[in-house]
Amino acid sequence: MDNHYDSAPAGTDTGSMRGFDPEFTDIVDYILRITYRIWEGKQVGLCRDYYSEDCPVYTLAGYTEGAEAVTQNTMRTLSAFPDRTLHADNIIWGGNDEDGIHSSHLITTNMTNLGPSEFGEATGVQAQIQVIAHCVCKENRIVEEWLVRDNLSLALQLGVDPLAYAREQARKPLDAKGTFARWLNDEHTRVSTSGRERQDYPAQDEHEARISTALHNIWNARMVGDCHLLYAENARLHASARDDYDGVDNIVRFYLEILGSLPDARISVDYTCSNAMLEGNYIAARWVIAGTHSGASLWGEPTHAPIVILGESHYRLVDGKVMEEWLVFDELAVLTQVARARLAQSENKEGDDR
Repeated sequence: MDNHYDSAPAGTDTGSMRGFDPEFTDIVDYILRITYRIWEGKQVGLCRDYYSEDCPVYTLAGYTEGAEAVTQNTMRTLSAFPDRTLHADNIIWGGNDEDGIHSSHLITTNMTNLGPSEFGEATGVQAQIQVIAHCVCKENRIVEEWLVRDNLSLALQLGVDPLAYAREQARKPLDAKGTFARWLNDEHTRVSTSGRERQDYPAQDEHEARISTALHNIWNARMVGDCHLLYAENARLHASARDDYDGVDNIVRFYLEILGSLPDARISVDYTCSNAMLEGNYIAARWVIAGTHSGASLWGEPTHAPIVILGESHYRLVDGKVMEEWLVFDELAVLTQVARARLAQSENKEGDDR
């Protein structure tokens, strides 16, 4: 069952793996093997072995908790896309086996829609999207996970109208316990307290700190021109559900599109790490953007609603600057936040008119 991944890539050394099964040589080997066993191998019940019973899984589309929830969600996905494969483009890691080893797993997933899904009846369409799964692993289990999928791209490939889907999702309750709603609200409050002052850049070789500083300055201090300090002139940005942005001037457009929709946006860079399974200089960053939908650049007429974006990026650096970035966030879930605000405003207006 494991012949696809017999060992971690040559040259990886992630340090001590205390508490992990001895078959796993390092964290890259662990992530590759368990992912293959669960998805391609269809040994879905192994989720109970590799996720803790109380593991929180944060996504912009919802919150779940525990190995059983992961097992059920995996079964639902495989029912709709039974040939789903997950190619590891890169795994970047940090931390340690005492506090938790972090892994940021950039995935290209290919699948055929052969069964009913959340998007409707089976279409027979083959689709490809990118995913980043950021896991915290301790003693052979994933104990916390942040998951970002390019669900907007998936919807478009399946022929689904994203706005209609978002309106349909907006009519559904967030969750029975209100956990997801509280998480969204708490994240918006937390990130909205980020300072606006421009920060000084650390030394050129402090790559993680320089990326965090650049993102703070671009988003929080509104120094969008600092893109020229972060990216090489001929850099390329692969961003969710979009054509690639080639060259730093085009990359600036991406930032301006989001800021044009969330003019008061702020960012919190919550984790970075820089040990990669690929040769070269790679950085992973997990971040949250919070703002108010008061601009019309994206997502329609402003609703003035609070918006939260959970995202992750992988960066490839050359001579201290970003030459390539893979940026993933669930824009379909953002559209759902906007649709939910529109629905609430419409219901309030109907109530006022009565």
